Amino acid sequence: MRKTIFKKLEAQGLIANYNRLRKNLPPKLPERVFIWDETFREGIKAPTVYLTYVEQVKLAKLMDESGVAIINVGFPALSEEIKRTVSRIVNESFEHAKLTASAEPTKQSMDACLECGIKEITLEAPINGLNLQYRHKITKKQALQKITESITYCKDRGANVNFMLMDGTRTAIEDILQVFQQAADVGAIRLGLADSVGFIRPLSMKYLMSHIRDGLPDAIKKKIPISIHCHNDFGLATANALSAMEEGASYIHTCIAGFGERAGITPFEEVVTCTELLYNIDTGIDLGKISRISQSAEKAFALPIQFHKPVIGENIFAHEVEEDVEEMMAHPLVFEPFPPEIVGRETTVFIGRNTGQNLIQEMLEKAGIRASPRQMDELFRRIKGPHEGLDKGEAQMTYYQVKKLMKDLQKGYTMDEFWRLVEQVTRQKPKMYSDKKATP
Repeated sequence: MRKTIFKKLEAQGLIANYNRLRKNLPPKLPERVFIWDETFREGIKAPTVYLTYVEQVKLAKLMDESGVAIINVGFPALSEEIKRTVSRIVNESFEHAKLTASAEPTKQSMDACLECGIKEITLEAPINGLNLQYRHKITKKQALQKITESITYCKDRGANVNFMLMDGTRTAIEDILQVFQQAADVGAIRLGLADSVGFIRPLSMKYLMSHIRDGLPDAIKKKIPISIHCHNDFGLATANALSAMEEGASYIHTCIAGFGERAGITPFEEVVTCTELLYNIDTGIDLGKISRISQSAEKAFALPIQFHKPVIGENIFAHEVEEDVEEMMAHPLVFEPFPPEIVGRETTVFIGRNTGQNLIQEMLEKAGIRASPRQMDELFRRIKGPHEGLDKGEAQMTYYQVKKLMKDLQKGYTMDEFWRLVEQVTRQKPKMYSDKKATP
């Protein structure tokens, strides 16, 4: 259905589809795109979010059933709780998805993954000056050595390694090529680039990815796929991920509904529907399961999905009647981008306060109902009633109470609050602490 409906409309001369023009199809597009889910690595970083083991397994099983290629099940070294959860998930059975877990290039971090039984480790590390100088306090030479030694360490212990270059979109191209070359030489099976703070724009992403692909030896390009991980700080995660895909990236990191720390990362449902419907590239995903997955995530995360969220929001397939219903419904694609059934949704048409009284009267007449002027006034009053009778002040108060509750659910402490807590518990003042951020 999804592959033929737009072709039929084109053939009938009803629409123009510029997405299908040969000149608009990037030559480096991969033949197949794989979805790499980061919900348990990135999504759970969203404030207020805590997933039980049962919730994680349920979501993981749904993703597996839908055709997700890789599921990152977390960062075992962060805590014993996460390590126990990862160990349990590894022992679950999955039909399609491969499991990976994240680690830094340290023995303790890698061993945490290995002890969980993880057979595919995603090694995360930066090499740009900002991170090396202010965060890791090592030289680029030392960083490169740690990365290659760490990949070898994991390989020697029977685990495959994906290498993910953190803050990659703010790293010099020559340094990216150097670390990718070295990672590939010691056995990394995938090379990844992370836009860790969402700082790049789509055309710049195409430039960067194009130069990376052109700069890598043919042996690496043909053998080792590239993955892309985009944050959404400027609202460009989906656009940037698709731009990287246009330059050959075949593994796209996503999170259900785009949940994650700060503004989240590339939304699963947006990338899948764009790739399938706008590029006509297979992702292996059963699109009909998208709605169910998003609803399950919303419930587990206890975070409401925006009503105007693309693909999965309440409003995307909801339409207020503003013209004859029969004319409006003659072909849904007149007012919808694609049939909602494709993603497990349905069209909702409703009568609301903006539906004209004359139109309502015409609808009644077509239905064989004759309403007196008094009855029409009463009908129209009731249609508008829920809005006009609403106490907006009370509604706003309820909204702010819910918003406060969501904030109160955050588990963490600010640094000032943390040190006050330390002082209360230990009855000792910290000798020196500054909550000021480092400045250039």
